[in-house]
Amino acid sequence: MKLRTLLAAAAFALAPAVLLPAPAMAEPPIYTGAFDDLAVQGYDPVAYFTDGKPVKGVKDFSTTYLGATFRFASAAHRDTFIANPQAYAPQYGGYCAWAVSQGYTAKGDARNWKIVDGKLYLNYNTSIQKKWEGDIPGFVSAANTNWPGLVD
Repeated sequence: MKLRTLLAAAAFALAPAVLLPAPAMAEPPIYTGAFDDLAVQGYDPVAYFTDGKPVKGVKDFSTTYLGATFRFASAAHRDTFIANPQAYAPQYGGYCAWAVSQGYTAKGDARNWKIVDGKLYLNYNTSIQKKWEGDIPGFVSAANTNWPGLVD
C-alpha cells in the first residue's frame, strides 16, 4: 500500500474522533490537588467552625472521606469529623461555590471561605468570593440545583 493511501485511510478513520466533541467528564466528588488526594488543600475543615479561621492539618491526624484525604490539626478534630463528615466537609466537595452556581466546577481555595447557615463554602479567589457574597442565597440555591450533575 502506498504511503499516501495509508495516510488517507488513517485520516478518514480518525476523522469522527476529531470532529465529535469529547464526552463530558464529571468531576470527583471532592476537589483535590492535581498531584495529591488532599481535600481542602490540607486545611482542617473542623477548624473553620471551632477556630473561625483556616488551620493547616497534619499528616498524623487524617482520614479518608469520599476518596479524598482530609487532614486535621488534632485528633479531636479528626474524630469530630469522622463522627459527622457532612457537617464539616465543605459544600460542593470543596469546589468553588460560585462556579458551581454557574454550572461548572473550579477549584475552591481554602483561604477564601465562609460559613453560612452552619455550612462551609469555598470560593476560587477573593474577587469571586466578593461576587458570591453579593447574593449568597441565590447562588446557593442555583449551586444546589447544579451540583448533582457536576460530579461522579
